[in-house]
Amino acid sequence: MQRQAIDRLIEWKQESNRKPMLIFGMRQVGKTWLMRKFGEENFKNTVYINFDNEPHKKRIFEKDLNTDRIIEALGFEAQTKINPADTLIIFDELQECPRAFTSLKYFCEDAPQYHIVAAGSLLGVAQHQGTGFPVGKVDMMTLRPMTFLEFLEALDMKNFADLIKNKDFSNIEIFKDKFIEYLKKYFYVGGMPQAISAYKETQDLFEVRRVQETIIAAYYGDFSKHIPDKEVARVRLIWDSLPNQLAKENKRFLYSDMRDGSRGRNYEIALQWLLDAGLIYKINRVSLPNLPLIAYFQPNIFKLFIPDIGLLSARARLDLQSYTDTDEKVFNHYKGALSEKFILQELIATDAHLPIYYWANDKNTAEIDFVIQYENEIIPIEVKSEDNVKSISLKNYIKDFSPNTAIRSSLLDYKKNKGFFDIPLYMISEFRGIIKL
Repeated sequence: MQRQAIDRLIEWKQESNRKPMLIFGMRQVGKTWLMRKFGEENFKNTVYINFDNEPHKKRIFEKDLNTDRIIEALGFEAQTKINPADTLIIFDELQECPRAFTSLKYFCEDAPQYHIVAAGSLLGVAQHQGTGFPVGKVDMMTLRPMTFLEFLEALDMKNFADLIKNKDFSNIEIFKDKFIEYLKKYFYVGGMPQAISAYKETQDLFEVRRVQETIIAAYYGDFSKHIPDKEVARVRLIWDSLPNQLAKENKRFLYSDMRDGSRGRNYEIALQWLLDAGLIYKINRVSLPNLPLIAYFQPNIFKLFIPDIGLLSARARLDLQSYTDTDEKVFNHYKGALSEKFILQELIATDAHLPIYYWANDKNTAEIDFVIQYENEIIPIEVKSEDNVKSISLKNYIKDFSPNTAIRSSLLDYKKNKGFFDIPLYMISEFRGIIKL
């Protein structure tokens, strides 16, 4: 498999003011594979330290945090001389060795010539707890589930991925049925590398589901291992409620839908833990779609999404037949939640810093699935399942707010009418280039 994130690591390697790189991401999203692949392709040697299954290596950091001594000890353990010019040092499962976490500060200050990448489960939680986190002394990136284009490439469909990248609309229309077929598969398999690998090797969707359920079980294990006892039940309540919350016509997250009488103030810590762990995305409502969006967001009104569409399908226990039928019902299945989740997943994957919200009027009689702030412009994105694209909400939004650009994403072919764009679901990752055509 090839990950677009490797390009970012190559850029990092070439930066003159490079700091140790911390890679965030939910469990099983492919952080270890990415680091090893990056080392294999871009360095002569790689020194790999896993603090979970090699706990004795924690002792290297116990005496002091002198970088010269640590490098010497790491080289001795790896039975190689660590040359800063051609050796990549990998710290994996970093959360298991807080002293190694803290050492990144001293590598930044005293030994910036070394190439160090580090990752681990729940680093986002450690970041916001503040204990030992090397604030300002590390570069950071987040690895997310594989995109639809990465999915195509992993299944040896690079020629189809290239059609999308090149915006070859004529050939895309010719092969439209093929794109829809693979998009349905992606809705089921999702972007977790282990699930994609299982599908590629076996072509067995039941095996894919088994892999997904194993991943989900590992998240429940994290709840018990890493969360204070008094918060575990609250975290599980939020996590367990997500499939039902997204099945509603109005997908706004309501604490009262978890348990009668539940109030937000009792769940603030639990919600923040899930956010820090990367296990949910939070999309707030804005009262007005004006610049900057952050000035109009409503902190207590939001939707919550699971980061991977395949894991959402597994947790919702959607039937396999929906994904294998020859029609397009799956795109409208589950109240359109899968199509909406797919668009969000693709938008976040293309730019983690893209401001994304949703808009609804005060009476909740009109709603736009997403509004984004891009190049000093507010762009509404309406997600429509199948090819049923009637939308009174979008029509009224355009009438009331007169956006220069508006996007409707569905199974319809690409079309442009002045500033209004029909973009097929499977092409939404290319919206930046498309709206400039």
